[in-house]
Amino acid sequence: MESASERRVFERMPARFPTRFRDSSPDFGVDVFLKDVSASGAHITTKEQLYLGDIVSLEILLPDGLEPILLNGRVRWIRQVAPRIFEAGIEFHKVNLIRLHRLVRYAIEAAQN
Repeated sequence: MESASERRVFERMPARFPTRFRDSSPDFGVDVFLKDVSASGAHITTKEQLYLGDIVSLEILLPDGLEPILLNGRVRWIRQVAPRIFEAGIEFHKVNLIRLHRLVRYAIEAAQN
């Protein structure tokens, strides 16, 4: 049986930037923590109870001072890791390569520092 990493088309990279659910509190990073990202999805930690198949919109704030990146996707897996703390895998609906390139550029910079 192949592992999840063997089935992935795109490599995941650590990407820890302030994130929030779209239309939630204006405070970034309060209820959502981006852990890693690839061209096809993201791994998040959240205090929000999510369910398989939920549609979510994530806003990710990058250090360039520009508008946050908006990524939309569907919850593909979820697990509770502590009381009221959940990890989830989000599969993106459509990939906007320009937005994703901006995110990947800062993730690579952060990994090198």
